[in-house]
Amino acid sequence: MNLLSMQLSASLRKSGGLAPPTASALVIARRGYKNESPSEYLHRSIVPSMHYQKSLPRLPIPSLEDTIRRYLAAQRALLDDEQFRTTESLAKDFQNSFGKKLHGELVALDKNNKHTSYISAPWFDMYLSARESIVLNFNPFMSFNPDPKPEYNDQLVRATNVVCSTVRFMKTLRAGLLEPEVFHLNPAKSDTDGFKKLIRWVPSSLSWYGAYMVNAYPLDMSQYYRLFNSTRIPRQGKDELFTDQKGRHLLVMRNGNMYVFDIVDGDGNLVKPAEIQSHLKYVLSDQTPAPAFPLGVLTSENRDEWARLRDKLVAAGNGDALEVIDSAVFCLCLDDEAMRDHIHISHNMLHGDGCNRWYDKSFSVILTKDGQAAINFEHSWGDGVAVLRLQNEIFKDTTEKPLVNPNSVPASVDSASAVRRLQFNLDSEIQNGIGKARENFHTAVSKLTIDALEFKRGGKEQLKRKKLSPDAIVQLAFQMGFLRQHGQTVATYESCSTAAFKHGRTETIRPATAHTKRCAHAFVCQPGQHSAEQLLDMLNECSKYHGQLTKEAAMGQGFDRHLFAMRYLANSKGQALHDLYSDPAYTAINHNILSTSTLTSPAVNLGGFAPVVPDGFGVGYGVHDNWIGCNVSSYPARNVHEFLQCVHKSLEDIFTVVEGKSIG
Repeated sequence: MNLLSMQLSASLRKSGGLAPPTASALVIARRGYKNESPSEYLHRSIVPSMHYQKSLPRLPIPSLEDTIRRYLAAQRALLDDEQFRTTESLAKDFQNSFGKKLHGELVALDKNNKHTSYISAPWFDMYLSARESIVLNFNPFMSFNPDPKPEYNDQLVRATNVVCSTVRFMKTLRAGLLEPEVFHLNPAKSDTDGFKKLIRWVPSSLSWYGAYMVNAYPLDMSQYYRLFNSTRIPRQGKDELFTDQKGRHLLVMRNGNMYVFDIVDGDGNLVKPAEIQSHLKYVLSDQTPAPAFPLGVLTSENRDEWARLRDKLVAAGNGDALEVIDSAVFCLCLDDEAMRDHIHISHNMLHGDGCNRWYDKSFSVILTKDGQAAINFEHSWGDGVAVLRLQNEIFKDTTEKPLVNPNSVPASVDSASAVRRLQFNLDSEIQNGIGKARENFHTAVSKLTIDALEFKRGGKEQLKRKKLSPDAIVQLAFQMGFLRQHGQTVATYESCSTAAFKHGRTETIRPATAHTKRCAHAFVCQPGQHSAEQLLDMLNECSKYHGQLTKEAAMGQGFDRHLFAMRYLANSKGQALHDLYSDPAYTAINHNILSTSTLTSPAVNLGGFAPVVPDGFGVGYGVHDNWIGCNVSSYPARNVHEFLQCVHKSLEDIFTVVEGKSIG
């Protein structure tokens, strides 16, 4: 995966997709809006949605010298002296020979493709060529906070409002009326109507520079056009992304059955909310038993096997039904189960039972019997920036301007005619394939354990008062926790968005550093040997260095994507790889035992994903004003409960020092 490339970051904390509409198309789209219902759009941005897209800066390719220097700095914390000397020798030889040539070729290729970024095509290829199941391996989830008005968490009411708000978001985006995604460092200057009225008249080819002048950084929005009517289609060897913006229907899944009905009418307007409510009520009351062979579970299968079975489905006459699924605006999964606790929510939203999901859709909204909601999204088309924006807007709209309420009466329409339950012709080979897919799914998810931590002693406010980076401190707690549990420092991945650049995707922050290793050993292995002042100095060192790594990654100045792109280029040319890439140390640093990602949003309750390696942890976390939360997954090779106990102890020690006290 990994999840949550989620934000640019708290302090600077992705690409592909369809071509954005042209400026002239947006002008045409804006005509006539005065006659439309205000319920059709979330808002009408003064600045067109894609106004900054043309002038976004291009993702820089770091210098080869900087990449090797950063690579060796990251390896220093993971290797003993002898291992490091070997890796350093290989890296320097790569820099002066094979790498120098590859870097030059990569730069030349980038100059000839100024419409995109150097990482975009290789990153798409990496995702779409992966043959493993996308469940657990790639798809993450983000769960919504409950509606603050409890009565609005009724499954039917909330589902209706979510569908309506999602359509409003889609319409606002496609009309060019969605507020552009901008990271404001000085909102008092840049996030004002006055500035927006001015910048809208600056040509798109120059608009980014106008925003930059007032410390605002527009983000790439090219991925947004894969949000809707999009699906990952399995193919032998490499999947493809499919989008059909003409689709006006919603795909609803319940008990493994699939239903479709229009949520946009022939004029392109939102179907009346009372009618959508009626159709959803019909689906929720349908007594059709769960199918003996639920088709959705095939989307959890190995991609080549799913591609083979999909071809069989098409040959058996199911092509039209599959096209209906693929072109649906999005997928709504209505679960009949109520959630017991956060752990149950995480399991349900991350993987569920395999039968009531179509994991290939660009995103699915999952809504349980008790109104718990989440987004599960397919990762190849894009990253967390677009999905988080969608989730934030849906939550804001459904809680502030809901179109139906608990007393709303569904429209008196013939939902039995409007709603179509999809039927499939399944021969014995396909039925056997579904049976095996179910077995494989249950075997895989049965190995996953999830646990959560809520640390209530302090959070962002207290750390910032001490001029410590909240993210750096939590990452240090993970290093200390793993050291306490396993006695070693291991490869750690933190996702960082590079959406500040045209067709940026993500870069890796490497939180395991010489600074965190020294600090973790002082806390864990040498208790009582350092004063509170000495430990606080170490915390400051970790914080400053992590802040530097974060800014470098957000600015496209990491090392992971550069080394990846050069390896991809060599492979595409059929060239033998340099020994750097077969070095056990290179293999180890890319075997990310701690895979981490963060986000904090008023819309999001939990975020989560599975470990990216069998002996790893998948760590989703959030640093709030006065508390810290972690949602962590593992397979049998690791004990997630013990790990979180170690992380909690580490946070206790850190906050003791932050409060000026010594630890024993």
